[in-house]
Amino acid sequence: MADTATLEHATSAEPRRRRTMTLNMGPQHPSTHGVLRIVVDLDGEVIKKAVADIGFLHTGIEKQCETKNWQQVVPLTDRVDYLSNLANNLAYVLAVERLLQIEIPPRAQYLRVMLCELSRIASHLVWLGTHALDIGAMSMFMYCFREREDILKILEMFSGQRMMTSYLRIGGVALDAPRGWEKVVGNFLADFPSKIDMYENLLTGNPIWTIRTQGVGYMSLEDLLNWGATGPMIRAAGCKWDIRKDEPYSSYEKFDFEVPVRDKSDVFSRYEVRIFELRQAVKIAKQALEGMPSGPFQADAPRVVLPEREKMKTQMESLIYHFKIVTEGFAVPAGEVYVPIESPRGELGYYIVSDGTGKPYRVHMRTPSFGNLQTLGPMLENTLIADSIAALGSMDFVLGDTDR
Repeated sequence: MADTATLEHATSAEPRRRRTMTLNMGPQHPSTHGVLRIVVDLDGEVIKKAVADIGFLHTGIEKQCETKNWQQVVPLTDRVDYLSNLANNLAYVLAVERLLQIEIPPRAQYLRVMLCELSRIASHLVWLGTHALDIGAMSMFMYCFREREDILKILEMFSGQRMMTSYLRIGGVALDAPRGWEKVVGNFLADFPSKIDMYENLLTGNPIWTIRTQGVGYMSLEDLLNWGATGPMIRAAGCKWDIRKDEPYSSYEKFDFEVPVRDKSDVFSRYEVRIFELRQAVKIAKQALEGMPSGPFQADAPRVVLPEREKMKTQMESLIYHFKIVTEGFAVPAGEVYVPIESPRGELGYYIVSDGTGKPYRVHMRTPSFGNLQTLGPMLENTLIADSIAALGSMDFVLGDTDR
């Protein structure tokens, strides 16, 4: 009996060691949206360490680009960020056009701007609907997808496709604006601001929403920049940087719009920035609609741009150009270039190397989701596992955008 008592006393006197539990979040977790696995070390309900395990798609798009001619790469870029495919189209064609040194007509530039801003709205609506759903606001998901459907119908009207439009071309756009587009686009732009008001009435002052988002997912601006974050992530932390303003492309310098900035660097600030961006995207698209130039929608570059079908049927030279471009593509002068644009998620850049042949020698994509997702580990440290869902959703990443 004495030995047993001594053993019990010795055991109770030992200090308890704190132990962590390693847990997999995803890829089946509904808040990781399919293909993101996060390995978290938990001390109770507190995350002590988080590591994002990415690359489950295995698309290999960058390598595939080397096997296609220059124009055939455009449909591949659609599938990188499938929620904002036009932004990827635009970054790629701008880079190739810079190597070719061809001038894009004003009408094509305005069409690109208008459709990219509509695509930005559609992308933000997917983010807002799924982000709110993750936190528990189910109605927002249905409202946001209702408005997104209107935009997809507009994209289908222009390109024949709802999502993977492949609408942009090296040298311009695939087709001129269809008959009746002004009325359809104008009606949407006139009606959508009232929908944004509705979103804000439902969320911005909602006590449950504010409790779940304010002060959650904080990260300093310095840390965000060091980890490679861009876009709404850094604008919500006080950095007023938007490539459309600071390094304009495709005639963005002709448009009047504001860059939203907040300074709390939390989930709520990122929500505010994107809501403001919805309003500014409407403003830009409306200016493009009202100021749409007349004239050609493709550059005057017969060795790069397919000739008009009527000319192809009546002019031998046009028929030859058409045959050569379709069967062989076209050569791009040797050189290298990097062109960044402002996608809905941040800086999207294409680094392209040409060896003077009809196919890219190298294509590398600087995708914003890849940089933003690097902040996940430090952002989730010492936060509650319940808050990790809100922090995760506030990043608005697309996993196709991170696949390497």
